Order: sequence, then C-alpha cells, then structure tokens
Amino acid sequence: MSVLVIAEHESGAIKSATLNSVAAALQIDADVHVLVAGLSCGAAAEQAATITGVTQVLLADAAAYEHALAENLAPLVSGLADSYSHVVFNATAQGKNTAPRVAALLDVGQVSDITKVISVDTFERPIYAGNAIATVQSTDSKIVLTVRSTAFDAATHGAPGASIQSVDTVEDLGRSAFVTANTISSDRPELISAKVIVSGGRALGSSESYQKVLTPLAEKLGAAMGASRAAVDAGYAPNDAQVGQTGKIVAPDLYIAVGISGAIQHLAGMKDSKVIVAINSDPDAPIFNVADYGIVGDLYDLVPELAAAL
Repeated sequence: MSVLVIAEHESGAIKSATLNSVAAALQIDADVHVLVAGLSCGAAAEQAATITGVTQVLLADAAAYEHALAENLAPLVSGLADSYSHVVFNATAQGKNTAPRVAALLDVGQVSDITKVISVDTFERPIYAGNAIATVQSTDSKIVLTVRSTAFDAATHGAPGASIQSVDTVEDLGRSAFVTANTISSDRPELISAKVIVSGGRALGSSESYQKVLTPLAEKLGAAMGASRAAVDAGYAPNDAQVGQTGKIVAPDLYIAVGISGAIQHLAGMKDSKVIVAINSDPDAPIFNVADYGIVGDLYDLVPELAAAL
C-alpha cells in the first residue's frame, strides 16, 4: 500500500518540513501521495506535484481547512487512511496537533519524531532529550508517524510528475474556531530551514541587548535568530525563536550560541548542527561539551568584534 504525507503550506508554497517528510516516506515505500488541504490551495497542490518521488497529490479545498484546524483536518485524514499503510506528518506544531487525533480515530498507536527508517514497521526516535535512541516497532495495521525534519535530507523539486486529484471534504465540525494569528515578518530565513543560526541566551539580559548584540552578526551571516528557553521565558525573544526540546529542533550548517549555558533541553534541539560555536563567559558551561569551537569571554565585546571582522 501507499504512504500518505500530510503537507503543510503557506501562501501557495509547500513548507520545507514537508520535503523532509516526503524523503522519509520514500524510504518506507516508493509510492508516496501528498495531501494538500486548505482554502484556495491549488497553487500549493501544483507545487507538491513537482516534488521528486511523489506519485499523486490529493487536494482538499474547503473553508473548513483554511487554518489547518486539527479538529477538521483529523477526520479528513482518517477517512483517507484506508488506502494507505502509513500516514506521515511533520513533527511541527501543526503535525503534533493533528497526528494524535488521527491515530486515535484509527485506534492505533503513534510513532513520534522518527529520525531513521529501519524497515516498513521499525523506526528510530530520540528519547530522554536525545541522550538515547529508541528502536520502535509498530504492530498496527496502519502506522501514524511524525518525522523530525532535521534527520532527513529534503526531497527536491523537479518537473511536475504527479497527478492532482480532488477528494471529498468534510464540513466544519464547529469544535474550534480560528481567532487570530500573531506573526512576525522577517527578511531572515525561517528558523527550521536556516543554514546558519545565531542564538542568544539569558546572559544577554534584555530584549534590547538581544537585538543590539545579535542582529549585526545575523545580518552579516544571513542567519536566522534563535533563543534559549530561558531567554524566551524572560521576554528577550519571541516564542517562535525558541530552540530546544520544547521549541524547535534545528540542525543548521553553523550554529552560534551566544550567552547560552547549554541546558539539556536546549542541547536536544541543536546538538546535531554540523558546526557549533559557543561564546560564554563561564568556561565550565555545558555548551562547550558539544561545541566545535568555543570562546570564553564577554559576549558584549566578542560578538561585535566577530561581526566587524566578517
């Protein structure tokens, strides 16, 4: 049977995490279908049809799916699941909100946050904040997965190769309603897909220092700006900048940690980065245990010097 990947999209474009989930799905089965659900989302479906390896795109275009409310999306997905052996979600806020509902409707277990496909029913996933890797085998007839995007290389786009098929939609169940979205527009890359990330911690002391110290360096590197949980909780950075077990899992080519001590929940979110640079005044900070390069000193002196040298 085929594998169904639930796409995430915005402004007519497929989000990058979906490409990673398609790559994971292709390791399970060569026949991968993608579901694009939303309102006036034909452009996103057309883009999904260009993803290499995707053989069919299912289009559910209705007002009930405009904001990807899990209460409406889950019945749609569970209704389509009869034709598939696996249902694959991104391990994002949207995926983590919808996947458990689908698993419950199908009366099966869920395998969360997979980082490796061993076979069609066996997967690896991190546990204990990434300090151990569990091998999980599912005996369910249908397997519901969420995929950690940083663990799989993204599928590529090519010429349109998949057909687009409209599917029956469900009515708005009225169990939830979209109120408003508070988004922050930025010219910088999205945190999850960024190749370079500059993150700040509680040592920055204020939101003004967070912006003043990190912004010049991030602009020089074309980097996204992240933060530790402590910095977010203190109000120095917005919630969507949080990197860690309870924030976003990232694995950029370069991760620069400024004033971050390296609590275990933060390390779980960035330790797979290819190169890690740590700047901290405490030589015993745990962040230095995972850093490829470490600088001990005052971040207020070192970061401006680094930015000026670039």
